[in-house]
Amino acid sequence: MKEPAPVPLPRVEGAAFSGVHVPLIERYYERLPFEPGDKLVSLQEGSTPLLRAPVLSEMVGATVRLKLEGANPTGSFKDRGMTCAVSAAVREGAKAVICASTGNTAASAAAYAARAGITCAVIVPEGKIAAGKMAQTLVHGARVISLQGNFDQALTLVRELTATHPIALVNSVNEFRIEGQKTAAFEIHEGLEGGCEALCIPVGNAGNITSYWRGFRELGASPKMFGFQAEGAAPLVEGKVIEHPETVASAIRIGNPVRWEDAMAAATDSRGAIRVLSDKEILHAYRLLASREGMFCEPASAASVAGLLKYGADGAEQVVCVLTGRGLKDPETAMANNDGKIIQCAVDMARIEEAVLGDP
Repeated sequence: MKEPAPVPLPRVEGAAFSGVHVPLIERYYERLPFEPGDKLVSLQEGSTPLLRAPVLSEMVGATVRLKLEGANPTGSFKDRGMTCAVSAAVREGAKAVICASTGNTAASAAAYAARAGITCAVIVPEGKIAAGKMAQTLVHGARVISLQGNFDQALTLVRELTATHPIALVNSVNEFRIEGQKTAAFEIHEGLEGGCEALCIPVGNAGNITSYWRGFRELGASPKMFGFQAEGAAPLVEGKVIEHPETVASAIRIGNPVRWEDAMAAATDSRGAIRVLSDKEILHAYRLLASREGMFCEPASAASVAGLLKYGADGAEQVVCVLTGRGLKDPETAMANNDGKIIQCAVDMARIEEAVLGDP
């Protein structure tokens, strides 16, 4: 099958490198479902770094880059889709938005709703949301409902609720979310001048792998898409719904992804795969990124790197690993899983010298 010819992206003068950060809807206006005059709800998201990873590159024998989505305003990739979803909700007259969330969607929805001046409600699985994400959601003023159930049950409930009430659903079932998130593929394509051969990405609700593949295909590009799930929450790998998903990587602790079919199509059509990782492998990559590459991401983000280390990239020489969220999203896991230590020391120079200069 003949590949479509690459399609050039529209450019906003000075958008990428002038120091003036252009919100992604403005930057990619011609490729997003908005019209002149639409009110845009933005926190100047997008244009995140694409960073060379020398240690990983040497380890896998390829040029590896990290797409740092934790550099978005609320610290995760969700902001790309949320600017579009909330802008569309405001355009359509919505006075409130709602989502089910393992944390990042909640934090992003709460921030963009605050920016828009509308109400936000989120339903989260009780005891299953990291402290950093909960703090963000609360401080932005969202109404938080802690559900005695899992994410999949929460999503079922919000879908039923929005079917009977005038509230905008902003989970990745919302097409505007997918449209916004595809812009990360545009940025990678621009940054590598079309040279990305493989993309490694965590898979939870499967909206992000769906979005990246849509973005690449719109440009006539077709890097191999490698998605990774945690073994306690790997419905796409096992081919069945996981009733009680469990993993340390809370952002991908989902047992019945909304974009199941889209994600499988992305993997198949790109000649890639959806594969499984253990929590041990994810945490190893998490620590390696922090200690060797200087990149502190949340555990789910490290699944992209763990998958590359375990499975390789099928001969690709130009590889991008997506780090979906910032490490400070989940401080508990960071404190519990690291190679550093805190040295207690008296106010005494000899002991300070020993602590600073002695054997680790």
